Amino acid sequence: MAKRYDAIVIGGGHNGLVNAAYLARAGKKVLVIERRYVLGGAAVTEEIIPGFKFSVFSYVVSLLRPEIIRDLDLPRHGLEILPLDGTMTPMQNGDYLWRVNDHGKTRRELERHSRLDAEAYEEFGKSMVAMCRFVKPILGMIPPDPTSLDPRDLKKLAFLAKRFQSLASEDRYNLIQLMTMSAADFLDQWFETDVLKATMSASGIIGTFLGIRSPGTAYVLLHHYMGEIDGAFRSWGFSRGGTGGISNAIASAARELGAEIRMDSPVARIIVKNSAAQGVALESGEEIYADVISSSVDPNLTFLKFIESRELPGDFLDEVRRYKFRGSSGKVNLALDALPDFKCLPGPGRHLRGAMSISPSMEYMERAYDQAKYGEFSRRPYIDMVIPTLTDPSVAPPGKHILSCFVQYAPYKLNVGSWDEQREAFGNTVIDTIAEYAPNIRNIIIGKQFVTPLDIERTTGLTEGNIFQGELSLEQLFFLRPAAGWARYRTPLKKLYMCGSATHPGGGIMGGPGRLAALEILKDTGRN
Repeated sequence: MAKRYDAIVIGGGHNGLVNAAYLARAGKKVLVIERRYVLGGAAVTEEIIPGFKFSVFSYVVSLLRPEIIRDLDLPRHGLEILPLDGTMTPMQNGDYLWRVNDHGKTRRELERHSRLDAEAYEEFGKSMVAMCRFVKPILGMIPPDPTSLDPRDLKKLAFLAKRFQSLASEDRYNLIQLMTMSAADFLDQWFETDVLKATMSASGIIGTFLGIRSPGTAYVLLHHYMGEIDGAFRSWGFSRGGTGGISNAIASAARELGAEIRMDSPVARIIVKNSAAQGVALESGEEIYADVISSSVDPNLTFLKFIESRELPGDFLDEVRRYKFRGSSGKVNLALDALPDFKCLPGPGRHLRGAMSISPSMEYMERAYDQAKYGEFSRRPYIDMVIPTLTDPSVAPPGKHILSCFVQYAPYKLNVGSWDEQREAFGNTVIDTIAEYAPNIRNIIIGKQFVTPLDIERTTGLTEGNIFQGELSLEQLFFLRPAAGWARYRTPLKKLYMCGSATHPGGGIMGGPGRLAALEILKDTGRN
């Protein structure tokens, strides 16, 4: 007789693994099915170049929910987050802006550029902390349905209204602005230094196909502003061993709790009978059945590829087809024989231990977006670079380094040519851009990998290469993610749930969607 499970989780990304771990923790018999040979989805570590272990896609961590770390005891399973020390932005005139985790040093650096901005930076930080404290509980909340008269939904809405009213009037005003304005316009109200605004506004475009002057990007800035590491607010860091270390720690916890994990097992379809999910059929032809199916892959794959359209309501399918992915980011991973030497801060130093941001001006950032709007990759792109080997030498041979470059913009849909034709030109453009600020870069590269949105889609299955499983735009957040009326992890099919980043609270290495979906599954099915 075929083995049957209480739950099958489709996809071994970090959210799928969190979902499985929580279900197994409640006594459920759980199977995780992953299409690749490695776990993690976009949070993976792979040895692309011999001896060099790259965080191929996602590369830094901040949003991982502290309750997940605690509940699953992830440090005992190998999780170790190493702090990232600030951001250095080289400028086109040979100067630089360098903000570090030391408050006093950052203030003195800002005073070098503008005394007014040094004062405003402190007030800005206090205001953003207030905004984060308002939003943070929402990250752990099952989204209410604002159209429902259910007392539970009304109670949540009343809770949010009460919290909003409890904010100081200035904070209420700022929150409304954050929800409606562009990152550039919001920051213009606070600061005058161009390079400071440009670098800070970059957080507002990550995960979107929008420019820094596009309305709604101010909230995305807040989304990335409210991370924490081990209780340290606004901290970012590396996972020892790369981002795959996070996924592997969650997988270890899930296995210890009794979950079974199968890799190299791509799903062909979800088996549906009588409007209910019954199991999955693998591409190998094997069929596996369970009481509950939880999908951590995106809505496009779940509803348009794995399920026959006749099984789903037409209006729901229309919503799924309207859901915006619009992948716009690429990665360039470089193996180096030495450290990059920046003209603005020559030689090795602490400035290389944090992020290095190619975001010299507001005009530079917006022009990068202008090209993407017309289906071209940015010829002068925004680049966020880190050298993880300075914090974690284990990911490269002794004396060698990794330079990980997140690049915006690289639109999934090109107007001229294909990504297979444009990949080399894209990667070389990134290297040429870095060389303007660190001229030795070309001479120290001993291996390289250029990753386009098409490569992300082909490798991970993420539609249009969006590692957040859909844009973090206002119309795709909270009770609208992934679709109005379907934000609470359930789907039109009985026994089928969603638990990936396409659900609330969204993208980033967070784990929140996996945990919240598991809590809803347990509410519906009971604990064993």
